[in-house]
Parts: sequence; structure tokens; C-alpha cells
Amino acid sequence: MLIEHRDGVGVNESTCTAADALIEGLLDAGVTHLFVNFGSDHPDIIEALARLRALGRNSPRVIVCPYESVALSAAHGHALVSRQAQAVFVHCDVGTQTLGGAVHNVSRARVPAFIFAGETPFTIDGELFGGRNRPVQTLQDVHDQHGIVRSYVKWSAPLKTGQNARQMVYRAMQLAHSEPAGPVYLSGAREYLAEQVPKGRGSEASRWPVLEPTGLADDLAREIVTALADAERPLLITSYAGRDPRAVAAMVRLCEALAVPVVEASRSVVNFPADHPLHLGYASEPLVEEADTILVVDCDSPWDGSACSPRDDALVFHVDVDPLKANLVLWHTPATRCCQAHAALALTQLSERAANTRIDARVLDERRRRAGERHAAQRRQWAGQEAAPEDGTLTPALLTACLRGLVDEDTIVVDETITSFAAVCQHLPRTRAGTYFTSGGSSLGWHGGAAIGIKLAAPERTVVSLTGDGSYYFSVPSAVHWTARRYATPFLTVIYNNGGWNATRLNTLSLYPQGTAQQTDHFWVNLEQRADLAGIAAAAGGALARTVTSADQLEAALADGLAAVGAGRAAVVEVRLPPISRQAD
Repeated sequence: MLIEHRDGVGVNESTCTAADALIEGLLDAGVTHLFVNFGSDHPDIIEALARLRALGRNSPRVIVCPYESVALSAAHGHALVSRQAQAVFVHCDVGTQTLGGAVHNVSRARVPAFIFAGETPFTIDGELFGGRNRPVQTLQDVHDQHGIVRSYVKWSAPLKTGQNARQMVYRAMQLAHSEPAGPVYLSGAREYLAEQVPKGRGSEASRWPVLEPTGLADDLAREIVTALADAERPLLITSYAGRDPRAVAAMVRLCEALAVPVVEASRSVVNFPADHPLHLGYASEPLVEEADTILVVDCDSPWDGSACSPRDDALVFHVDVDPLKANLVLWHTPATRCCQAHAALALTQLSERAANTRIDARVLDERRRRAGERHAAQRRQWAGQEAAPEDGTLTPALLTACLRGLVDEDTIVVDETITSFAAVCQHLPRTRAGTYFTSGGSSLGWHGGAAIGIKLAAPERTVVSLTGDGSYYFSVPSAVHWTARRYATPFLTVIYNNGGWNATRLNTLSLYPQGTAQQTDHFWVNLEQRADLAGIAAAAGGALARTVTSADQLEAALADGLAAVGAGRAAVVEVRLPPISRQAD
């Protein structure tokens, strides 16, 4: 039997298009959402999705994103919670370019994502169905479309035939989820996507299993536990072990068994409960200089080598799923042992061995006392920063502490505050795995799209996005809030508006503390011409908009924002901090 479509192309009951097969493959591989910005290269994909909907068949939910970096950031955020790669569809070379720094973020964060880009049609005189029919398609014919993302993706390939579209999806997803996880990039021209291929025989994704995670060799686990037990001043440093929530519980068991204090250096997730007396903050200096045994778990930069370094006689064990960071040109963490292992498995092995390791109770008591005193002193110091100045000036510490009093332990915090990062860590402590995320990379503008993806993955949770004003501009807030309203993903955005890109200013001062730039206030980073940042979200997405200029307005504005989110409406609260520069030209 032949089914005739309005385009005149016949489809046999035993066949489907390669675009159909691609969508089927994504469904088989666990994809639930397509974050899309379609173009002239996607008619076959659009037709396949429309046909699935018309027939009432299962298909991924399509989320239209008016800007590509928002789409990939949303897929990134979703995967942080669901731990399942989602799909992003973009338009040829130009859409790939507009993904921008979002590709860097998803790569550096080791988060799985499936990116599909069309290619310009490769036939020009009607030789094949789907060939060129618009002048713009000639302009999009480039030598190396994959080169745009090659430095960041784990794998990239073009479809060379529609016959193996499913297999290409399975291969891509297998690599995306295998540790170290990351983004993959598949492309395909219309001629291939329209090709008739045999219908699938059912789900085949299980035949493309993800690489099984590995733990530590027994002798290495024994060596690490013995070193920690015998140490006078042991220390554990981590950044992102908590990507797998099982690692958090295992780390707590290990550290409690041996009374090992923990520092979350450049944390991107919750790795260890912030209220635990063994938690010693977010900066490894000067602890790293005091320690005689250091266990580094899932951490790219455990200390700043220009500021401090471990003792010459210190034992350093580095455990990471990718301990050599082969995709970085220059990287080094000096270590006694460099161990490739999955953090959750390794920490479970170490905690089980530590539980059966005999250690002098007096040693444990002394370690606990020393860590507990340091923990308490840190928290007293941080609490002292939360008082409102007499002149009503707003500070990052005051703002964050006020927010802390309004959110609960299950609220998911998305953090892209950059130079207010320390204030957020110190004054908004998180205690539960999966309640705090950063981009894991360094390209700004991630928070808005990420909040949408997180809310889609956890619709029952409250999501709060914290950002600086510079990062807010980079996030394309008009696209973010249009998408948030369209797909009912309300979240609260709090803007730490210090009137500019303070990170650039601070880096300049680190090299030229008394330089001309400082003396003349010429940094060219100020955004002192204040825009109505909250108003952008109101105009584009109907968000509740509040602007706070004094401390007495703060709590009410944040409470209004959270109430709006609870009622199904996004909210933006812009908090105007003292400006970092008053440069006029």
C-alpha cells in the first residue's frame, strides 16, 4: 500500500524517511525534548514531527527557542537534573555559530547533549528531492561546518546516507553519555533526510550501551585510605563530584569516618553539605599549604599555582574520570598518584574501606575539633558581612542573605553571578544534592536558558536564577523570557547589578593594582547607562518586574518575585548595587 502525501512523495508502509528514523532513534535513546531553532534545512524534520503528532504517536516535546544559545543552555540545564542528553536542532553553519559559548559550557561541564544541524542541500538542478531551491542555500555552503564546534564536541559526523540515520543517533548518544560525558554534533542535508529507509524493528538503543564507569584498583584504594588515616592534616578538594548525587553521600561517609575536612573549590554543584562541620568553605588557600595528604576528586583547578602550592612532602591523590584533561592544551595538577575513576564509585570504595580502617580515636577527635572550630569561625565571619550598611547601600552579602531567608532546601539555585560568586556560596549555603548548579564553563549568558531546561526537567521545583548584569545581557533575556512564558517554565531571576563587567576590572587590577586604569577609572567595562533590565523580561515574556535601589525594598521585592513564580509567572528582580566604575567615555 502506498500512502500519498500532499507533496506528491510516496511513502510505503514498510518505509519511512530518514528524518522519521532520526526522530525515532532519539526517542529510543531517551530524548524527551527537542530545543529547536528550525531553518530551511529542516523541512524533513518538521514534516516527520508533524506526522507523528497528526497520527497521535509518541514524539519528543518541541521547545521553540528564538535564539540558539538559549536552546543549548536549556538542554544543558535539563541534563543537569535528568542526567539524560536532550536534542538541539539548529540551522546550518549560521545556527551552529549562534550556539556560541554555550558549546564551550556544555563541553567543560561534561554534560551530554545531542546537537543536530542541517547542511545546505548538495544538489542544485533538481537531481534529488530536497535540493536547493532558495538563493540563501548557496551562501550557506561552507568548507568545514564541523570545524565551528570541533574543539568542543566529543564526536562530530555528517550523515552520508539516510540508511543509517538511526545508527548514527545511537553512536552519538553512546559517546555523549559515556564518561567523560559531553556534547556531540551530527549534521545532515535535506536530500539525505528525505531518503526512504526501512522502518525500525523497535528500540535498538540498548544495543549501544554507555561505557560502564570504573572504580579504583583495590591496592590504590588501600593506599589512599591509609594515607588519609595516617595523615596529620588531611584535606579533600572537589568541584563537581556531586554531578552524580551518589558521590555526595559517599563523600560524607568517607570524610566522617576519617574526619577529613572538605573544600569545594570553584564548585559547580553541591558536593558536600555546606552546614556540615567538616565543610571548610570554597577556597583551598591556606589549607592546601598546611595539608600533608590531599585527595582531589573531580576538580580541574584545586588551587591557584601562582598563589600557593602543597608542601614538598605532601601526598596528593588526584581522582577524576578524566585526570589528564586531554582536551586542554596546557594543564597540570602535581600528584603522587593520578587515578582515572568515576567519582561516585571511587568514593564509595574509599568510604567502605575507611569504615573498616582502625584509627586512633584521639586523632579523630583532634581532627574534628580543628575542623569544627575553623568551620564555626568561617561562618561567624561570613555572618558579620550580612548587616545592612547604615546608609542603605546594597551589598551582595546582604542580598544573598535576604534571599536565603525566603527559599527552602529544595529550591534549585542557578548561579552565574561571577564576581558575586563567593557571596552566593557563603550566604546561600546548599545542603542537598541537586539544588545548586553553575554552567561548569566560562562563557557567560547560560543562566536563563538553563533555568528553563531545569524547570522542564523538574516542574515541581522552585527555580531561582542568580546573575550579574553583564551575564544577563549575554543571556538574550528577550528570547529567554519569551520561551519561559510560551512553555510555562516560570522561575525567579535575581540580577546582582553592579553596573558592569567586574571580572575584567578585577583582573586588570590584579596585574596593575596602582596602574593608570585604576587612577583614572578607565576600564571600559561599565554599563552605568542603566537599562530597565527587569522590564526586558516583562516586555518579552510578561514577567513580573521589580527594581530595587535600597535595602528597605529588598525583602518585599524578592517575596513578590517568588510569589509570582509560585502562581505560574516568571519574575525578575534587578538589585542595583554600587557601580564598579563611573567612567563616562
